[in-house]
Amino acid sequence: MSPAEAARVAGNAIAAQVRAMGRGPSRGRGLTREEAREALAAILAGEAAPEATGALLMLMRYRGESAEEIAGFVEALRARLALWAGIGAAVDWPSYAAGRTRGLPLFLLAARLVSASGRPVMLHGWNSHLDHPVTTRLGAEALGVPVAESPEAARAALAGAGIVYVPLAALDEEALRLLRLREVLGLRSPVNTALRALNPAGAPASLQGVFHPPYRALQADAARLLGQKAVGVLKGGGGEFERHPGKAISLFGFRPEGDFAHEAPATAEIAPRRMREEGAAPSPAALAALWSGAAEDGFARAVVLATAGAALHVAGAGTLAEAERMAERLWEERCREP
Repeated sequence: MSPAEAARVAGNAIAAQVRAMGRGPSRGRGLTREEAREALAAILAGEAAPEATGALLMLMRYRGESAEEIAGFVEALRARLALWAGIGAAVDWPSYAAGRTRGLPLFLLAARLVSASGRPVMLHGWNSHLDHPVTTRLGAEALGVPVAESPEAARAALAGAGIVYVPLAALDEEALRLLRLREVLGLRSPVNTALRALNPAGAPASLQGVFHPPYRALQADAARLLGQKAVGVLKGGGGEFERHPGKAISLFGFRPEGDFAHEAPATAEIAPRRMREEGAAPSPAALAALWSGAAEDGFARAVVLATAGAALHVAGAGTLAEAERMAERLWEERCREP
């Protein structure tokens, strides 16, 4: 088969899905969960031409992703990650945005507090493409969070340190390649949404940040379709699961006890402040200094406690008020060494 023929055959692998969505305003439709799963499986397996892949992802973006489509995408991704399932995570914490229009990734300090409560946390993601001096990986390393490149290493880190960061490239290099199509297409794609819902370890609690509020319901609905036991979604700093204490914010999701939609008010004693402040550039050392107590910052502390409280609530630590009190106690009791 000639290269041209091979490309034509590859493009046909998802032609039916592209055709279903792209037949015009009156005849086009979204994909079923099965169609979405089959389409992404074909793409990840290299069975779709680049042009067809771009068309599919941008049609989904233009039409607006559905919970069924995201669930199908997640199932296609998880089928390639069987070795990561059941490695001992209690809380899934995706990070695919930290660094854009923001300061330090303070949510990492909150993740350490959650792990200190006896709930092992698996952070995963990719944001090395962002023009920022403190990516999630660099921040994790500065805080002594193990970085794992294999399921075995991640399992050991969760059992020992109670927390781990796994780069997306270690999970699935093809998924990273698709995520990086943003550099070609100029827009985020549904792959980004699916990766936030991925939960590769099958943790019972999943935390998801969004930049655009309409995605809260989408991500919660997709998690429900996927059988997630507990999920919390909030509009966080830079799109991460990170609560700004100086603003009223909605925490949206469900737990085994039922659905919740908390309207958490701004913390009265916190003066309005942006996550990114003018002045010295953020550094990994600055993040570590906050954890060790070598540096004090009331605003940063409030961000950490508010974020940890929300995370603990989703993970089953009582009411939101009870979880916030637990976060305060864990902060006071934290190890003073990074």
